[in-house]
Amino acid sequence: MVEVRWHGRGGQGSFTIARLLGMAASVYGGQFAQAFPSFGPERRGAPVLGFTRIDSKKILDRSEVDSCDYVVVLDETLWGPAVVSGLKKDTVIIINTAVPEQYREQVDNPVVAIDATSLAIEYLGRPITNTAMLGALVAVGDFVSLEHCKEAIAESMKASVGEKNIKLIEAAYKVVKEAYHG
Repeated sequence: MVEVRWHGRGGQGSFTIARLLGMAASVYGGQFAQAFPSFGPERRGAPVLGFTRIDSKKILDRSEVDSCDYVVVLDETLWGPAVVSGLKKDTVIIINTAVPEQYREQVDNPVVAIDATSLAIEYLGRPITNTAMLGALVAVGDFVSLEHCKEAIAESMKASVGEKNIKLIEAAYKVVKEAYHG
């Protein structure tokens, strides 16, 4: 089972992207998936969590994802104990930042960095980083394909918004693949 924990702020699309990853894996990838949020009465800008589980067999666990395989941080100002809790020895942290060195010095885990904000502004005209961060995750992990993610985006968003987000996910995927896989 692959477990992903998404850290974002209300309004950044943390749960939307957790759900799109689950949709890509299950509807288009033939796997089983769960996607769910964790938030209370928070308002826009407050810290929120999203979770995605993906497996080749039915998933019975309905609890929050504590010990995860990937942690995706949509907003680097959220870095702190909540982000680094529950990390396995090989948990990969994917963070939206232009300056990753400070984060790499604080953990022994692999840290993958992408300036998703700049990419989102370039492709969407807004700093909504969720699809860029999904592209980074897909570039690092091997449990869901970029094509299945693009299909989920096309199905879930109106055409004009979907097209921009597909270009964004492709760009983020390419940036991370080139930076971390040569």
